[in-house]
Amino acid sequence: MKQRVSLITLGVNDLGVARQFYETLGWKTGAEPGDDVVFFQAGDMVLALWDRTRLAEDSCVEDGGGWGGTTLALNFGSTEEVDEILEEARAAGAKIGRGPERTFWGGYSGVFIDPDGHPWEIAHNPHWTITDDGGIRL
Repeated sequence: MKQRVSLITLGVNDLGVARQFYETLGWKTGAEPGDDVVFFQAGDMVLALWDRTRLAEDSCVEDGGGWGGTTLALNFGSTEEVDEILEEARAAGAKIGRGPERTFWGGYSGVFIDPDGHPWEIAHNPHWTITDDGGIRL
């Protein structure tokens, strides 16, 4: 198996609210208003929003309703970009779980939580390279 991720689907309680949140952050979709799944092109991969109950059923798991043991992350080339993105998320309605700060691993990061409780770490890691198209290289 190739070492990559091509699609991440977030289970959401209200697709309209979730879609509006990500669109307010500037994410673009080609989904129609009545579609039951919303896809966003995210670099070389796709982020999808889909009904949480249907996603659990389709994934053959029982939804315990809590955090699923996963945190998504976006990495940027500067601490200033981290600050800007966290403020954009706050303005879009995200809860700020941890404000931006220096980290134990030598970087700078903060966490926002989307309307469905999915945490996103927004980080600057000075040990990684950010490519021109926003990808990262170890």
